[in-house]
Formats: sequence, C-alpha cells, structure tokens
Amino acid sequence: MRFWLYSVSILFVTLCVWSFGQWSLNQQKEMYYETYVEQRSGLITASINKTQQLVFERQELLGEINSLERELGREQRKFNELEDEVGDSLKTVELLQKISETDIELLMKYSRVYFLNEHYRPSILSDIDEEYLLPGRAQLQVAKSIEPFLDELLEDASDDDIELRILSGYRSFETQTQLKSQYIQTFGTTAANTFSADQGYSEHQLGTTVDFTTPEGGANLSSFPTTDAFEWLQENAYRYGFVLSYPEGNAYYVYEPWHWRFVGKDLARDLHRSERFFYDLEQREINEYIANLFDD
Repeated sequence: MRFWLYSVSILFVTLCVWSFGQWSLNQQKEMYYETYVEQRSGLITASINKTQQLVFERQELLGEINSLERELGREQRKFNELEDEVGDSLKTVELLQKISETDIELLMKYSRVYFLNEHYRPSILSDIDEEYLLPGRAQLQVAKSIEPFLDELLEDASDDDIELRILSGYRSFETQTQLKSQYIQTFGTTAANTFSADQGYSEHQLGTTVDFTTPEGGANLSSFPTTDAFEWLQENAYRYGFVLSYPEGNAYYVYEPWHWRFVGKDLARDLHRSERFFYDLEQREINEYIANLFDD
C-alpha cells in the first residue's frame, strides 16, 4: 500500500513537472511567436512604407519628365517657328539679291509705254552663231544672259526639222534712230509708226528680242505666218522663255509674228497657259517675275 502511494506520488509529481514544462514551453513559443510576428510586421510595414516612398518618388519623377517633355515640345515648336522665320528671311534675302542683280528694264513694257535712253545697252553682248544667220548677213548679237535660252530653242527646233534664222537681234539707240528715219523717208511718218518703234521704245535695244525668219523667206516676212517655223514657235517658244510681243489686234503695232521677246520661262509659261500676251498684263503683274527671269 505504501508502495502504491509512493508510486502515485511520484507519478503525480512527474505529471506536474511535465505539465509545468509544457506550459512553460507554450509560453515561450507564444512569446517567440509574438516577437516574430511583431518583427515581421515591422519589417513588412517598413517595406510598405519604403515601397510607397519609392512609388511617390517615381510619380514625382514621372511628373518632372512629363513637365520636361512639355517644355521640350514648346522649345521645339519655338525652334521650328524660328527656323521657318530664318528660312523665310533667307529666302527673302536671296530673292532681294536676285532682284538687285537683275536688270529691271528687261521686263518693262516699252512700245510707247516706257522709254530707254540713248545710253542703255546690255552689260554683255554675244554673237549669234553664224549657223542661224541668213547667208551674207552682218553679224548679229543678243544679250549674253539670254544666249543659252536662244541657243537651246534654235537647236531643238533644228532637231524637229524646223529651220529658223535670225533676221534681227540687238539694236542700239542710234541704230533704231537711223532705221526709223529710213522707214519714214520710204513710207511716210504715219505708215512707219504702224510697224517701227521710235528710238528708246524698241524692244530690240534690250538685247533680249529677235526677229525670226526662214532660209526660204529671208528678209521678206510676209509669208512667215504661214510657215511651219511660226507654228513651231507658237507651240514651243514659251518653253525657252520667249513670247510673241505683237499678236493680231494688239494696240501698238501691226501684227508681227516674227518678233519674239525673252521674258523668262515662268512668265512665258503662265502667259501661254492663260492664252494672254505680255502687253495684256499690268506692269505690276509683270514685275513679280523679275527675280526668276533667268531661272532655268
């Protein structure tokens, strides 16, 4: 009996010690878990705060980038506008320079409208190729500035089996004076005024005007309107910058289908397309073409 009591006592003590150990272990576990949870919560909270801070900083950075992009866009537009303005200014300067370097007399309306004084002559004159002169005729000249255009016209006409010859080119003030005097003596003043300009009013003094003929017609121009050469000029002369000065029904002189004046390709093309003639335009309209007179 005493042994049994002793055994029970030992078992009880053992159970108490084990229960206390388990309770103590559980307490330690709970304390460790709470500490762990607290630490982890702190770390998570710190991580969330850091993440939020990074997100905020990124948003600020994106805002700054967007602001910079908008500012860059504004500056780019300003630059483009400035570039356009500079480009326009350069074009204006180039245009003014071209105008200043071009003889404005070359597009003036003469023929009893404007006057060329006795001292006017082209700055440089060039001899017309003898191939395109009538046999036995004296050497003729034109302003050097139109020589390339006239040469191209004559060469292309020849390629099309059209034989053009030059009957008259540049005439000085003195030459026109003598010529008009001869016409007056031969035909009388009234008749002469219908087909010959007074000195200072002749387009030939500019050096940019020529009278065409054919080998067959020679100096007799009465049949020129019926020739293939005239038909070719009507269809093609504008391509080289030449226009007919005195068409049928003009207010200045008799019909002169042989008389062609260089006015530049732009103006000649526009006149051809609109089926108008040089003297149909106001001088202010003509002046708009002066800068591009010798553009190819």
